[in-house]
Amino acid sequence: GTGTEVIAGEHLIATAGAMDSHVHLISPQQCEQALSNGITTLFGGGTGPTDGTNGTTCTPGPFNLARILQSAE
Repeated sequence: GTGTEVIAGEHLIATAGAMDSHVHLISPQQCEQALSNGITTLFGGGTGPTDGTNGTTCTPGPFNLARILQSAE
């Protein structure tokens, strides 16, 4: 498009976006942070914000684990 800027690509790695396959989804702000760092896909456990400082908490159980795997298909 008209806003496209052509740059020399020697010694650079160009990708459409990176994937982080180990994310503890504890905050919606993680999406903005990931995008600003070139990460376009997040896979991980958890069902949202946790109480206190349980940042490493994930959601166990066959149902939840099946949904995580299903999202990667």
